[in-house]
Amino acid sequence: MAGGIFAAERQSGFTHLLDPNKKWFNNKRLITLNAWIVLLLITSCTNGYDGSMMNSLQSLPQWKDYFNHPSPSKLGLLNAIQNIGSLAAYPFAPYLSDGIGRRRTVILGASIMLLAAIIQAAAQSVGMFIGARFLIGFGLTFAANAAPMLVSEISYPPYRAPLTATYNSLWNLGAIIAAWTTFGTFRINSTWAWRIPSALQGLPSVLQIFLAWFLPESPRWLVSRGREEQALNTLAYYHADGNPDDPLVQYEFNEIKAAIEFDSNVVANIGWKSLFSTPGNRKRMRIIIAIAIFSQWSGNGIASYYLNQILTDIDITDPTVQLLINGILTIWSLLWALIASGLIDRLGRRLLFLSSTIGVLLAWIAQTVSFAVFWEHGIPAAAHSLIAFIFLFSAAYGLALSPLIVVYTVEILPYHLRAKGFTVFNFTISLALIFNQYTNPIALAHLAWKYYIIYCCWIAFEIVFLYCYVVETKNLTLEETAALFDGKSAIEEITGNGFGSVLHDGQESSKEKDVAQLMEIEDIRRDSQSMTKNA
Repeated sequence: MAGGIFAAERQSGFTHLLDPNKKWFNNKRLITLNAWIVLLLITSCTNGYDGSMMNSLQSLPQWKDYFNHPSPSKLGLLNAIQNIGSLAAYPFAPYLSDGIGRRRTVILGASIMLLAAIIQAAAQSVGMFIGARFLIGFGLTFAANAAPMLVSEISYPPYRAPLTATYNSLWNLGAIIAAWTTFGTFRINSTWAWRIPSALQGLPSVLQIFLAWFLPESPRWLVSRGREEQALNTLAYYHADGNPDDPLVQYEFNEIKAAIEFDSNVVANIGWKSLFSTPGNRKRMRIIIAIAIFSQWSGNGIASYYLNQILTDIDITDPTVQLLINGILTIWSLLWALIASGLIDRLGRRLLFLSSTIGVLLAWIAQTVSFAVFWEHGIPAAAHSLIAFIFLFSAAYGLALSPLIVVYTVEILPYHLRAKGFTVFNFTISLALIFNQYTNPIALAHLAWKYYIIYCCWIAFEIVFLYCYVVETKNLTLEETAALFDGKSAIEEITGNGFGSVLHDGQESSKEKDVAQLMEIEDIRRDSQSMTKNA
């Protein structure tokens, strides 16, 4: 097992090509690039805003009165309809991302979400409110499919993983804005108490509609469309101050070209079946589907959408207190997710995934015990400890199950499968969410604390799965990570398709050096397999 861990410590082939003095804060073009990336990252805010807003609205008497105090089943529909809208868009999202490009797909999604937010804020009936939430989910699918891929594909190499991990972390920023907005409008004695938060859900979309036209397009998408000169110029402008002959730019450009040529020459079928057509792809999809499910079935669905019901069950019924707890919890969650995003390349994916799920399990067991003691004996201290353990749970969840799932999914998928594979990931999340949003309020109403025991067993299974199957990918480029899963034959094919022209330390490398460099990645793959067998 140790061999796999040590192998993963090796540095990527581009590391020695980096200027050690070039940082995100002292280079104007990196500052500009990262500003554009922030515009993409806020896509996740819309999703986080939605979950927290719906949680908060359930504490608002104005919202409950206007919609005649929705029953548990109606509440489930109100929460789940956004994900049903997402499901409706999934068949189209990857074709748009690969067809019209990442940037235009983000703009299309933002336009649909802005229209939906306007309808939601103006809702005159529960049906109109449900319809608007369906449209929000429909538009979000397009933006959420393209945005994280574009972040990963344009980032400066050392910052790729932390920035892509920040994408999902900013779910919590959206949740913070929604929680505190609703807390602020709570005292408005009219329907504007919930209409204002509903309208503000469209703010990120407004920014993207007006500014995303100036974003750089993915160099990988440009190469796939035969626009190689534009791809090279994009890499040169943002990664090397406009120098197309820079060794790092040449490395990236030739690596992208070789990988895409390999995809087009070797992979005859790039349809949906190709996601499961090879052993490497099956390994990818097994992990991707699993972490998508784990991200929603680890108990977080209760805290995200039904915190007010839990607080009510432990006799914390004051809407002001409920909204305050929700607002503080969202800030706490964002803090831990951002910390984990910054440490992703130092600690590695395996350590963070395992630490996160073990922490989630321990915190969830503690919540179960506290809830049971209060429910059976009515001890106030048990209710207070439950709140404390909810915060500990949120911190543990933020170590991996929030920030890592998107970056890990994007980086283990090769370019030709990235849009479709990421769609499967989001589709799986939506299915898991719909199940949670329908079952959680009903199960909590009937089983109360006993429902928590089911999650205890499931989270224990998650730990075993992640220990056995997660492969370490830190400090690798997207193309190197693809070779990690596809093995020696893919490496040899890629090295034969253009890596001989990659520059090292300003000198032209021989093909033998390139092969040796990528053979190290094959060693990581082989050691990772050994680690899995030993586990």
